[in-house]
Amino acid sequence: MYKRQAWVQHCFAADRFRVYTNPDLIGVELAGALKNVMGVAAGICDGLGFGDNAKSALLTRAIVEMTRFGMAMGAEHDTFQGLAGVGDLITTCFSPHGRNRRVGERLGRGETLEAILASSSAVAEGVTTAKSVYERIGPLGLLMPIATGVYRVLYEGLSPKAGVIELLAREPGSERD
Repeated sequence: MYKRQAWVQHCFAADRFRVYTNPDLIGVELAGALKNVMGVAAGICDGLGFGDNAKSALLTRAIVEMTRFGMAMGAEHDTFQGLAGVGDLITTCFSPHGRNRRVGERLGRGETLEAILASSSAVAEGVTTAKSVYERIGPLGLLMPIATGVYRVLYEGLSPKAGVIELLAREPGSERD
């Protein structure tokens, strides 16, 4: 396995492009999917007019949820702290080009999911991934309030503002929970 990774790394490396390997395929795949759900949440923050500090707090808790889910599915913790996790999450949630962030932003501004999807030719994977993740949270016994909130906004008609109020109204806890 490692020889193949080194070969691929060598093939894609260039003067201006550094390639890293990661043997945790489950973690890399899950991080890539979960960051899209969190991208919708970040977009909702933007659409509601929240600032950078609010979005940073959201993303800090988002990586905790992503890691929690990934580990329950057999992924390695460290994968979520690296490029596949934090690295991709930052880009997805701050880039003006992010499809998932854009969907969330439009939701935060009051548009319906149906109108957003009908007017966009791009696929926002976070919309369907939110449902898939939500369906697994309960059976896995996981606490994932951000992912749950995104699901409820997308599929249960919860307003983005009400979703934020629910998140903030949760029982106070330790940052390590």
